[in-house]
Amino acid sequence: MIASMTGFARRETSGPWGTLVCELRSVNHRFLEASFRLPDELRGAEGELRSRLMRQLRRGKVDCTITWRRPQAAGGALEIDAQALERVLAAVHAVMRALREPGAAVSALEVLRWPGVLREDGATGEQLLAASGEVFAATLTELVAAREREGARLRELLGQRCAGLEALVAAVRARLPEVCARARTRLNERVAELTASIDHERLEQELALLLQRLDVDEELERLTGHIAEVRRVIGGGEPAGRRLDFLMQELNREANTLSSKSQDLETTRSAVDMKVLIEQM
Repeated sequence: MIASMTGFARRETSGPWGTLVCELRSVNHRFLEASFRLPDELRGAEGELRSRLMRQLRRGKVDCTITWRRPQAAGGALEIDAQALERVLAAVHAVMRALREPGAAVSALEVLRWPGVLREDGATGEQLLAASGEVFAATLTELVAAREREGARLRELLGQRCAGLEALVAAVRARLPEVCARARTRLNERVAELTASIDHERLEQELALLLQRLDVDEELERLTGHIAEVRRVIGGGEPAGRRLDFLMQELNREANTLSSKSQDLETTRSAVDMKVLIEQM
């Protein structure tokens, strides 16, 4: 079953730790490319979230945004990450020495504002990480479902276009005997207008060459085969984008050849209609 690469999903959840909102957007892309925008408190979960995404999606450019709003009456204990604080202070001193401004003032509030220095208590952090994993999983499931729904609609549209192409191929094939008969009649009429003697064996050779140039049986067979392959691909369970792209090129090539060989107005119109349907696919 084919699935679209475009989709959108959004989930929101709340708890004692606050409110989490997860949004996933997916658009077409040759490969799977994921980008994450997370609050600093959830940076440690990015690896696990990325792994979950790769297990369920194969292609598409996916943007994940998770926002966290603290509870309005937040009263949890705050902790200072001693290691992060030491790294920040060491960096501040190094910058002061490099600037040769030992007296430059850095307030404690500025240090506390640095990401990672000030954090919630451990229990709240663990709850927040667990909740982010749950809301991400729910959002990802919703995104997959949305892509599958759109894929089902695309499969239906492609099936309709295939049916239209098959009808046009059948119409062209049905006209082939009439086209060949008309070509033979035109040639005989022109020969009849000549006053000189005619080599009938040579005439039959020229007629055979003319009918060979007008013969489009091979193109019609290839079109039929490509249409059958499109139906098989859209009904399968593997990624179909690149294979369908190749099949569209081949269908267009055969329709162009059919149009260039045509000496019949109705056949030319059918070839043009084929190219319109292929372009829509």
